[in-house]
Amino acid sequence: MAKQSVEQKLAILSDAAKYDASCASSGSTKRDSRDGKGVGSNEGSGICHAYAPDGRCISLLKILMTNFCIYDCSYCINRASSNVTRARFSVDEVVKLTIEFYRRNYIEGLFLSSGVIKSPDATMSDMVQIARKLRHEENFRGYIHLKTIPDAAPELIAEAGLLADRLSINVELPTDAAVQQYAPEKKPDQIRKAMADFRLRKEVSKDKSHTGKRPPRFAPAGQSTQMIIGADGSNDAAILGQSTRLYSSYKLKRVYYSAFSPIPDSSAKLPLIRPPLQREHRLYQADWLLRFYDFQLDEITSVTADGNLDLEVDPKLAWALVHRAVFPLDVNRASREMLLRVPGFGVKTVNRILSTRRHRTLRYEDLIRMGASMKKARSFVTAGGWSPGGLTDSIDLRARFAPPPEQLTLF
Repeated sequence: MAKQSVEQKLAILSDAAKYDASCASSGSTKRDSRDGKGVGSNEGSGICHAYAPDGRCISLLKILMTNFCIYDCSYCINRASSNVTRARFSVDEVVKLTIEFYRRNYIEGLFLSSGVIKSPDATMSDMVQIARKLRHEENFRGYIHLKTIPDAAPELIAEAGLLADRLSINVELPTDAAVQQYAPEKKPDQIRKAMADFRLRKEVSKDKSHTGKRPPRFAPAGQSTQMIIGADGSNDAAILGQSTRLYSSYKLKRVYYSAFSPIPDSSAKLPLIRPPLQREHRLYQADWLLRFYDFQLDEITSVTADGNLDLEVDPKLAWALVHRAVFPLDVNRASREMLLRVPGFGVKTVNRILSTRRHRTLRYEDLIRMGASMKKARSFVTAGGWSPGGLTDSIDLRARFAPPPEQLTLF
């Protein structure tokens, strides 16, 4: 293979990293270099960006260390049998890129993933060495997110957690059966064990010693994971069920959903077309309802007969349309639990309603000023000077929110 320049490697390996969605950086500790020591800063803000090879300034340098891989996962464009152009950064090249890009104000941190080369330990060792050089030799204080390899030695992952702000381990697919079918070299039990070890290390890092001294913080921004959707036959109920178990068992910060993208020379077992991106969007909305709106899994997934989310309307609106008997709600009397179920009401809006109604009666105009999306909510609530009348039970209520039908073309 001809020798590649760093620019050529960057074009290949930044493009290869676009399939990894789990690159948010919220929730970390604050570090900065305004004291004259070190390079970079990390304000813990919600960064969710990447660097594109066309030169656009984006907040995270998001790359693979290499797209060579010894595994042959059917759904992965970088699998061992894939006919793609390969590239590999050295440890020093990644360190130099990160520092140079930061100094040019291109980035605020690094998101680093990799194909598995030689062995899980060899790959993880190189990734840890990159983080170690950035932290200790370059004194880099920006954000670092490492995608860890569950089969790697525990001591490597332990060191990674002391150097990085966030670690993530991909569960790959929604079910163990799907992983066995499409990625037989990966072991779901080992992935879950690595997640459990992470949770234990993080909990131990919070404990003070008998002298009152705290141990070094372990991955302060927590751990995340990613699932590919649409590659196997799992419905949305199975996907969200897996997410619910991961959140409760391993205290994940986020589960990311990545719509399967058909790849060249793929297995005949895989679908020929990708799932609609709207499905990915609906899963994120449902995930939010489960974590912050007190919805239960069966409430969200029982709206349709096949266990999939309604693609035409968001999950909360879909639930409300099926449960019209509980509406309209009086915003001046309804409980917090029920207000959170009103389409168009977010958590902040509900908190403002509860705080304000202690002092006076809320009117329709007040809800607008509080940030409520009354285009949705007006059919489901009553307030001072407002009643939806027969709108809540109208036959065409769904049609008011669903996108208009489109005429399909033959060509």
